[in-house]
Parts: sequence; structure tokens; C-alpha cells
Amino acid sequence: MGTHQYADDPRNQTILININDELYPRNEAKISVFDSGFILGDGVWEGIRLHQGKLAFIEQHMKRLYDGAKALDMDIGLSKEKLVERILNTCQANHMEDGVHIRLMVTRGIKATPYQDPRVTISPATIVIIPEFKTPLQPNENGVALFTTHVRRGYPDVQDPKLNTHSKLNCIFACIQAAKAGVDEALMLDPHGFVATCNSTHFFIVTQGEVWTSTGDFCLDGITRRNVIQLCQANNIPVYEKNFTLSDVYAADEAFITGTFAGLTPVSEVDGRMIGHPENPMIATLQQHYIDLIESLGAPNI
Repeated sequence: MGTHQYADDPRNQTILININDELYPRNEAKISVFDSGFILGDGVWEGIRLHQGKLAFIEQHMKRLYDGAKALDMDIGLSKEKLVERILNTCQANHMEDGVHIRLMVTRGIKATPYQDPRVTISPATIVIIPEFKTPLQPNENGVALFTTHVRRGYPDVQDPKLNTHSKLNCIFACIQAAKAGVDEALMLDPHGFVATCNSTHFFIVTQGEVWTSTGDFCLDGITRRNVIQLCQANNIPVYEKNFTLSDVYAADEAFITGTFAGLTPVSEVDGRMIGHPENPMIATLQQHYIDLIESLGAPNI
């Protein structure tokens, strides 16, 4: 079991997928073998939730997407507003209003030949929108189990970990190692040996009434991660972005992970050490604050 397990929904077999503003049935949705994303992993992406007709935190997702594209010197080819409109139109075409996870992927486009140089790109950016009905499966009674992988989060001058790019091989290696170890997800360290993040979620611990997460120097600037930090600040809960070690993790009172798909999920075990307890009072408090935040998003987009 991984942290992104979901309940199977037969409606997903007949979804329409948007490729460059054209809708295709799931079994007919295809891109070129010369596409930059397929050849090189050259692209950026976002995972977005549709909750009661509202694209949750869409402004933050669009900023991260367009900032990433700018860093890669890639032209998405349309404004943020037009892209949001395209996402909403895709959801409407699928009669979707709630319980939906959207994978938005943007690649540099089609190449004239299989080669990394962006100058051999001969088409506009490829934009794919895959909306699915997805409800997270609940973890076991006490939470998810993590395993510390040997794969580190790297320096930004090698591959900037803050970019949400298609090139995720280091995270895939970490995920494989966690699966082989029989746990839900991998905990990853930074180059200095401090705790950084997980392979597909962000990591927090609770110790003596304080909430700790990494400095953020070696992880993606997660939308849910940032919202949890802000919720702590707004509710007078001491929260720190700081360096801490595995010893701090093993001694923690509680631990949890965050992500767009499942929100806040308790962690019950790290490297065979049991963490937390059934009550997990801080996690329960933050989960309620997060639910309240989602419910306060305002009028539906659709």
C-alpha cells in the first residue's frame, strides 16, 4: 500500500481527457512518441483537487506551474486564466463537481528528433488534463509506515528539488525502495543528513507541542505543506521550518505527512520505530483546521 491508494471508481473508465484543448475518450488519449515529456521528462505538472465545484488553492497551483515553466525557459502558450478555464471546461464535460483529482501536465512539445536541445522542438507546448474521480483510501488504524531511503534529495545546482518537473527518477528510486521494504512511503534526507521530505508527500513531526518540518531547501514547496504552516501560525501553534535529524523523528510525539490528494495523514512508524498514539491530538486539531480551510474556499468555479 502506498500513500496515494484510492477507491476504484468505474466512472473513470469513460472519462474524457483533454489534450491541447481537444477531448478524447480515455482509451483514445495519446501523445506523440516525439513529445518532450516522453523522450526526456521535459515538463512540469500539478495535482489539483476539485472540491464541491471549486478548484482548491488553484492560484497557488498556477503560480507554481508557471514559475516552474519559466525556470525551464518553457512557454506554456496561454495565460493562467485560460488554462484554469480549460481545466474547468474539462471537468464540466465529465460532469464532475466533487471528489475529483486532476493531473495537469505541460511538456515543452514535440521534437523534430529525439534529442534534448529545446531548439529542436517544433510544436507549441503539450498540455494534458486528466480528471479522475478519486477518493483516498484510509490508511491502517494508526497511520502510514515510512522507511528512510538511501536516495538523497540533491543540491539545486544538480536538479532543483523545488521544481515540480516530470523528471522524478530519484523519487521513483526512493518509492521502489520503500515498496521493497514493505512500507507506504520513503522518507528522504538532504545532502547534509537532515530530514527533507518523502518521495511524494511532505513530512512533519510534533514534539512537545511544536510542529516541525524541514527548512524547505531540499523539497518541493508543497501547497498543502505551506497551508499547514500558515494554519499553525494563524492558530497560535508553534511551527518551525528547521533542520532536524532521524533521532528527532524517532523521539517525536506525533508525525504526519501532507499532500494535495489526501490532505494530512498520520504516520505510525518510521524505520520500525512506533510513533504517536491513537489520539494524536495535534494531528486531529490540524486536520480539522484544514477541513475548515477547504470548506471556506468560497463560491464554486463551476
